[in-house]
Amino acid sequence: MNAILEWRPDAVLLFGYAYLSHLRLLLDPRLWRLPILLRGDSHYLARRRGLKPALAALGRRLLFRRFAAGLPVGQANAVWMAQSGIPRRRLFLAPHAVDNARFQAAAPEAELAARAWRQQLGIPAAAPVVLFAGKFEAKKRPLDLLAAFAALQHPTAVLVFVGAGPLEAELRRRAAALAPGRVLLQGFQNQSAMPRTYALADLVVLPSFGSGETWGLCINEAMNLAKPVIVSSHVGCGPDLVIPGQTGWIVPAGDGDALKGALAKALSDPQRLKTMGRAARAHIEHYSYAEATAGLKQALQAVLARP
Repeated sequence: MNAILEWRPDAVLLFGYAYLSHLRLLLDPRLWRLPILLRGDSHYLARRRGLKPALAALGRRLLFRRFAAGLPVGQANAVWMAQSGIPRRRLFLAPHAVDNARFQAAAPEAELAARAWRQQLGIPAAAPVVLFAGKFEAKKRPLDLLAAFAALQHPTAVLVFVGAGPLEAELRRRAAALAPGRVLLQGFQNQSAMPRTYALADLVVLPSFGSGETWGLCINEAMNLAKPVIVSSHVGCGPDLVIPGQTGWIVPAGDGDALKGALAKALSDPQRLKTMGRAARAHIEHYSYAEATAGLKQALQAVLARP
């Protein structure tokens, strides 16, 4: 705290609030005149019930009185901040974003690389590709997607899993029960390869369950490559990035039948998927570093204008 006191900043931006260092800063009486802003991405889309969550919410409502403003990353996060004690008038949207310019600039080369990769994988040129990109872990529900895809029994579609994690062996075991070439696991891809990864797909799916999927930045990345998406109702970016029927679909988390139905609807009209992909590419322009910076500037202007 001494370093902050000596530096005498006009304001402090915290990314989170629950670490001991955060709490020390928030509760130090020597800093009570210093405006503190909160940036986070929690939400109540997968709200838990019971005594412990209720007590945690009460503690936040007491603690969050200390924040001069909040910088929510999206609609669900804004609701969480408001219900945690930061007044709506002191919330300034600073949306979650990826480097849109990098992904968009890489798109032409990525499309060419994806065509070559499709041939290497033995995927027919006309076969629609459904993509899961992320960790193979319980909260992201890759097994739900595999089950829904298998139940769909689409005549030509291919499901590609890109990533790694503790569920990989089980994914491989279940995929082996399907016809050869219908489900492909491609392992971890580094960031430089992700434009090609999304370019391979016709549809990107994130079926997460629980509160752990606070946003889902892979959806931002996919939309920059003009890909429509399916996300579960527990994915934080859903209310902002997914316009149902226009940029993608939102399905109830953990509902295998609903996920199967969304896959069927998406894969029934390849031309519509392309149109939705273009809409997704246009929509993601509003979720950029520039927009996030503008939100921070608005928050600083508001808190520093107060007496």
